[in-house]
Amino acid sequence: MLLSYAKLSHKPRVFRLLLGVSVAEFDSLVAQVSPLLEKQFGIKRRPRKLASTEDKLVALLVYYRTYVTHEFIGYCVGLDNSNVSRLFTCLEPLVAKKIHIKKDRTLTEERVKELLIDATEQPTQRPKSKKARQSHYSGKKKRHTLKTEMVMDTEGCIINLSHSSPGRVHDFKLRQQSAPLPPNATKYVDLGYRGLDKLSNHVKLPHKKPQGSALTGAQKKANQAHSRIRIAIEHKFAELKKFRILSDIYRNFRKKHHMRFNIIAGIVNLQHGF
Repeated sequence: MLLSYAKLSHKPRVFRLLLGVSVAEFDSLVAQVSPLLEKQFGIKRRPRKLASTEDKLVALLVYYRTYVTHEFIGYCVGLDNSNVSRLFTCLEPLVAKKIHIKKDRTLTEERVKELLIDATEQPTQRPKSKKARQSHYSGKKKRHTLKTEMVMDTEGCIINLSHSSPGRVHDFKLRQQSAPLPPNATKYVDLGYRGLDKLSNHVKLPHKKPQGSALTGAQKKANQAHSRIRIAIEHKFAELKKFRILSDIYRNFRKKHHMRFNIIAGIVNLQHGF
Protein backbone atom coordinates (compact mmCIF):
# COMPACT_ATOMS: atom_id res chain seq x y z
CA MET A 1 0.00 0.00 0.00
CA LEU A 2 1.60 3.25 -1.15
CA LEU A 3 -0.30 5.51 1.25
CA SER A 4 -0.46 4.46 4.89
CA TYR A 5 -0.14 6.19 8.22
CA ALA A 6 2.67 3.85 9.29
CA LYS A 7 4.83 4.89 6.33
CA LEU A 8 3.95 8.58 6.11
CA SER A 9 4.21 9.35 9.84
CA HIS A 10 7.97 8.73 9.67
CA LYS A 11 8.30 11.50 7.07
CA PRO A 12 6.74 14.61 8.64
CA ARG A 13 7.51 16.92 5.70
CA VAL A 14 5.98 14.56 3.13
CA PHE A 15 3.06 13.93 5.52
CA ARG A 16 2.22 17.63 5.67
CA LEU A 17 2.62 18.11 1.92
CA LEU A 18 0.27 15.23 1.09
CA LEU A 19 -2.35 15.68 3.81
CA GLY A 20 -2.20 19.41 4.56
CA VAL A 21 -1.79 18.82 8.31
CA SER A 22 1.10 17.89 10.57
CA VAL A 23 1.38 14.49 12.25
CA ALA A 24 0.38 16.00 15.63
CA GLU A 25 -2.66 17.73 14.10
CA PHE A 26 -3.63 14.49 12.36
CA ASP A 27 -3.39 12.57 15.64
CA SER A 28 -5.72 15.15 17.20
CA LEU A 29 -8.23 14.56 14.38
CA VAL A 30 -7.99 10.80 14.88
CA ALA A 31 -8.64 11.14 18.62
CA GLN A 32 -11.86 13.07 17.96
CA VAL A 33 -13.18 10.94 15.11
CA SER A 34 -12.12 7.45 16.25
CA PRO A 35 -15.12 6.72 18.53
CA LEU A 36 -17.59 7.37 15.71
CA LEU A 37 -15.57 5.43 13.15
CA GLU A 38 -15.10 2.44 15.44
CA LYS A 39 -18.84 2.35 16.04
CA GLN A 40 -19.57 2.58 12.30
CA PHE A 41 -16.87 0.22 11.04
CA GLY A 42 -16.46 -1.90 14.16
CA ILE A 43 -18.34 -4.95 12.89
CA LYS A 44 -16.02 -6.62 10.37
CA ARG A 45 -18.03 -8.76 7.99
CA ARG A 46 -15.00 -9.32 5.76
CA PRO A 47 -11.29 -8.39 5.91
CA ARG A 48 -10.66 -4.72 5.15
CA LYS A 49 -7.54 -3.32 3.56
CA LEU A 50 -8.10 -0.03 5.38
CA ALA A 51 -8.83 -1.43 8.82
CA SER A 52 -7.42 1.42 10.91
CA THR A 53 -8.98 4.83 11.49
CA GLU A 54 -5.64 6.43 10.62
CA ASP A 55 -5.51 4.87 7.14
CA LYS A 56 -9.12 5.83 6.39
CA LEU A 57 -8.42 9.47 7.31
CA VAL A 58 -5.17 9.45 5.34
CA ALA A 59 -7.11 8.47 2.21
CA LEU A 60 -9.74 11.18 2.81
CA LEU A 61 -7.27 13.99 3.52
CA VAL A 62 -5.09 13.10 0.53
CA TYR A 63 -8.26 13.34 -1.57
CA TYR A 64 -9.07 16.79 -0.11
CA ARG A 65 -5.50 18.00 -0.43
CA THR A 66 -4.83 16.85 -4.00
CA TYR A 67 -8.36 16.35 -5.42
CA VAL A 68 -7.21 13.49 -7.62
CA THR A 69 -9.70 10.89 -8.86
CA HIS A 70 -11.05 8.01 -6.80
CA GLU A 71 -9.19 5.65 -9.15
CA PHE A 72 -5.87 7.29 -8.19
CA ILE A 73 -6.66 7.14 -4.46
CA GLY A 74 -7.76 3.53 -4.84
CA TYR A 75 -4.49 2.58 -6.53
CA CYS A 76 -2.49 4.18 -3.70
CA VAL A 77 -4.41 2.50 -0.89
CA GLY A 78 -5.16 -0.84 -2.57
CA LEU A 79 -8.91 -0.41 -3.08
CA ASP A 80 -11.23 -0.49 -6.05
CA ASN A 81 -12.76 2.77 -7.27
CA SER A 82 -16.24 1.77 -6.05
CA ASN A 83 -14.87 0.87 -2.61
CA VAL A 84 -13.20 4.27 -2.30
CA SER A 85 -16.50 5.94 -3.16
CA ARG A 86 -18.37 3.87 -0.57
CA LEU A 87 -15.69 4.57 2.04
CA PHE A 88 -15.94 8.35 1.57
CA THR A 89 -19.75 8.20 1.57
CA CYS A 90 -19.68 6.60 5.03
CA LEU A 91 -16.66 8.49 6.34
CA GLU A 92 -17.38 12.14 5.49
CA PRO A 93 -20.64 12.55 7.47
CA LEU A 94 -18.97 11.02 10.54
CA VAL A 95 -15.96 13.34 10.27
CA ALA A 96 -18.32 16.30 9.75
CA LYS A 97 -20.01 15.55 13.09
CA LYS A 98 -16.76 16.20 14.95
CA ILE A 99 -14.74 18.49 12.68
CA HIS A 100 -16.89 21.40 11.56
CA ILE A 101 -17.75 25.03 12.26
CA LYS A 102 -20.14 24.86 15.17
CA LYS A 103 -23.13 27.17 15.17
CA ASP A 104 -22.57 29.38 18.19
CA ARG A 105 -25.76 31.09 19.30
CA THR A 106 -23.98 32.80 22.20
CA LEU A 107 -22.02 35.26 20.04
CA THR A 108 -22.24 38.63 21.74
CA GLU A 109 -20.44 41.96 21.48
CA GLU A 110 -18.49 41.06 24.62
CA ARG A 111 -17.10 37.90 22.96
CA VAL A 112 -16.76 39.17 19.39
CA LYS A 113 -16.08 42.87 18.94
CA GLU A 114 -14.85 42.84 15.33
CA LEU A 115 -15.84 40.56 12.45
CA LEU A 116 -14.49 40.12 8.93
CA ILE A 117 -17.01 39.02 6.29
CA ASP A 118 -16.41 38.00 2.69
CA ALA A 119 -17.54 35.49 0.06
CA THR A 120 -15.47 33.27 -2.18
CA GLU A 121 -16.34 31.54 -5.45
CA GLN A 122 -15.17 28.17 -6.73
CA PRO A 123 -15.50 27.11 -10.38
CA THR A 124 -17.74 24.12 -10.96
CA GLN A 125 -18.73 21.88 -13.83
CA ARG A 126 -21.02 23.40 -16.43
CA PRO A 127 -24.56 22.33 -15.43
CA LYS A 128 -26.55 20.39 -17.99
CA SER A 129 -29.89 22.16 -17.59
CA LYS A 130 -30.36 25.70 -18.89
CA LYS A 131 -31.93 26.85 -15.62
CA ALA A 132 -28.98 25.60 -13.56
CA ARG A 133 -26.52 27.15 -16.01
CA GLN A 134 -28.18 30.54 -15.62
CA SER A 135 -28.33 30.37 -11.82
CA HIS A 136 -24.71 29.25 -11.42
CA TYR A 137 -23.15 31.64 -13.93
CA SER A 138 -21.08 34.31 -12.18
CA GLY A 139 -20.80 37.59 -14.05
CA LYS A 140 -17.72 38.44 -12.00
CA LYS A 141 -15.83 35.21 -12.74
CA LYS A 142 -17.34 34.69 -16.24
CA ARG A 143 -17.94 31.03 -15.48
CA HIS A 144 -20.18 28.72 -13.46
CA THR A 145 -19.34 28.83 -9.77
CA LEU A 146 -20.40 27.96 -6.23
CA LYS A 147 -20.30 30.78 -3.69
CA THR A 148 -19.72 30.51 0.07
CA GLU A 149 -19.65 33.31 2.64
CA MET A 150 -17.28 33.13 5.61
CA VAL A 151 -17.32 35.09 8.85
CA MET A 152 -14.23 35.19 11.07
CA ASP A 153 -12.97 37.25 13.98
CA THR A 154 -9.79 39.29 13.99
CA GLU A 155 -7.94 36.53 15.86
CA GLY A 156 -8.37 34.23 12.86
CA CYS A 157 -11.14 31.94 14.13
CA ILE A 158 -13.74 30.99 11.49
CA ILE A 159 -17.10 31.56 13.16
CA ASN A 160 -19.69 30.91 10.49
CA LEU A 161 -20.08 29.56 6.96
CA SER A 162 -23.06 30.04 4.70
CA HIS A 163 -24.49 27.20 2.66
CA SER A 164 -23.00 26.83 -0.81
CA SER A 165 -25.03 28.95 -3.23
CA PRO A 166 -25.09 29.39 -7.01
CA GLY A 167 -22.52 31.88 -8.28
CA ARG A 168 -25.17 34.29 -9.52
CA VAL A 169 -26.32 35.07 -5.96
CA HIS A 170 -25.02 38.49 -4.93
CA ASP A 171 -22.81 38.80 -1.83
CA PHE A 172 -25.33 41.09 -0.13
CA LYS A 173 -28.24 38.71 -0.81
CA LEU A 174 -26.15 35.79 0.50
CA ARG A 175 -25.58 37.73 3.73
CA GLN A 176 -29.31 38.33 4.07
CA GLN A 177 -29.93 34.58 3.74
CA SER A 178 -27.23 33.66 6.28
CA ALA A 179 -27.24 33.58 10.08
CA PRO A 180 -27.60 37.00 11.77
CA LEU A 181 -24.56 38.54 13.46
CA PRO A 182 -24.21 40.44 16.75
CA PRO A 183 -25.76 43.85 15.95
CA ASN A 184 -23.18 45.96 17.77
CA ALA A 185 -20.05 44.12 16.64
CA THR A 186 -17.97 46.02 14.07
CA LYS A 187 -18.25 44.35 10.67
CA TYR A 188 -15.57 44.86 8.00
CA VAL A 189 -16.86 44.13 4.49
CA ASP A 190 -16.05 45.02 0.88
CA LEU A 191 -18.17 46.92 -1.65
CA GLY A 192 -20.08 43.75 -2.50
CA TYR A 193 -22.00 44.40 0.74
CA ARG A 194 -23.18 47.92 -0.08
CA GLY A 195 -26.52 48.39 1.64
CA LEU A 196 -25.63 46.28 4.67
CA ASP A 197 -25.01 49.48 6.63
CA LYS A 198 -28.74 50.24 6.28
CA LEU A 199 -29.70 46.89 7.81
CA SER A 200 -27.09 46.56 10.55
CA ASN A 201 -25.05 48.79 12.86
CA HIS A 202 -21.28 49.32 12.85
CA VAL A 203 -20.68 48.22 9.25
CA LYS A 204 -17.33 49.38 7.84
CA LEU A 205 -17.32 49.77 4.04
CA PRO A 206 -14.48 51.12 1.87
CA HIS A 207 -15.06 54.34 -0.06
CA LYS A 208 -16.19 53.86 -3.65
CA LYS A 209 -14.55 56.02 -6.30
CA PRO A 210 -17.15 58.53 -7.58
CA GLN A 211 -17.88 58.39 -11.29
CA GLY A 212 -15.92 61.03 -13.14
CA SER A 213 -13.77 62.06 -10.15
CA ALA A 214 -11.20 60.66 -7.73
CA LEU A 215 -11.04 59.74 -4.07
CA THR A 216 -9.63 62.30 -1.70
CA GLY A 217 -6.37 61.67 0.14
CA ALA A 218 -8.24 61.01 3.38
CA GLN A 219 -10.51 58.50 1.65
CA LYS A 220 -7.53 56.69 0.13
CA LYS A 221 -5.88 56.42 3.55
CA ALA A 222 -9.14 55.15 5.05
CA ASN A 223 -9.37 52.51 2.31
CA GLN A 224 -5.79 51.44 2.96
CA ALA A 225 -6.47 51.07 6.69
CA HIS A 226 -9.63 49.10 5.87
CA SER A 227 -7.68 46.78 3.53
CA ARG A 228 -4.99 46.13 6.17
CA ILE A 229 -7.70 44.75 8.46
CA ARG A 230 -9.59 42.81 5.80
CA ILE A 231 -6.50 41.15 4.30
CA ALA A 232 -6.70 38.58 7.12
CA ILE A 233 -9.81 36.98 5.63
CA GLU A 234 -8.13 36.76 2.20
CA HIS A 235 -5.23 34.94 3.84
CA LYS A 236 -7.71 32.60 5.52
CA PHE A 237 -9.31 31.79 2.16
CA ALA A 238 -5.81 31.01 0.85
CA GLU A 239 -5.29 28.59 3.77
CA LEU A 240 -8.55 26.82 2.97
CA LYS A 241 -7.77 26.60 -0.73
CA LYS A 242 -4.49 24.80 -0.13
CA PHE A 243 -6.89 21.88 -0.06
CA ARG A 244 -7.44 21.70 -3.79
CA ILE A 245 -10.94 20.32 -3.46
CA LEU A 246 -11.90 23.94 -2.63
CA SER A 247 -9.90 25.60 -5.41
CA ASP A 248 -9.96 23.34 -8.48
CA ILE A 249 -13.04 22.94 -10.66
CA TYR A 250 -15.51 21.14 -8.40
CA ARG A 251 -16.33 17.90 -10.22
CA ASN A 252 -18.87 16.27 -7.92
CA PHE A 253 -22.03 17.66 -9.58
CA ARG A 254 -22.15 20.43 -6.94
CA LYS A 255 -22.93 17.83 -4.23
CA LYS A 256 -21.44 17.76 -0.70
CA HIS A 257 -19.67 21.09 -1.28
CA HIS A 258 -20.93 22.69 1.93
CA MET A 259 -20.06 19.64 4.06
CA ARG A 260 -16.52 19.48 2.65
CA PHE A 261 -15.99 23.24 3.03
CA ASN A 262 -17.16 22.90 6.63
CA ILE A 263 -14.83 20.00 7.40
CA ILE A 264 -11.80 21.78 5.97
CA ALA A 265 -12.66 25.01 7.80
CA GLY A 266 -12.87 22.96 11.01
CA ILE A 267 -9.42 21.48 10.27
CA VAL A 268 -7.95 24.97 9.71
CA ASN A 269 -9.48 26.17 12.99
CA LEU A 270 -7.97 23.15 14.74
CA GLN A 271 -4.55 23.96 13.28
CA HIS A 272 -4.74 27.41 14.91
CA GLY A 273 -5.90 26.09 18.27
CA PHE A 274 -9.56 27.07 18.02
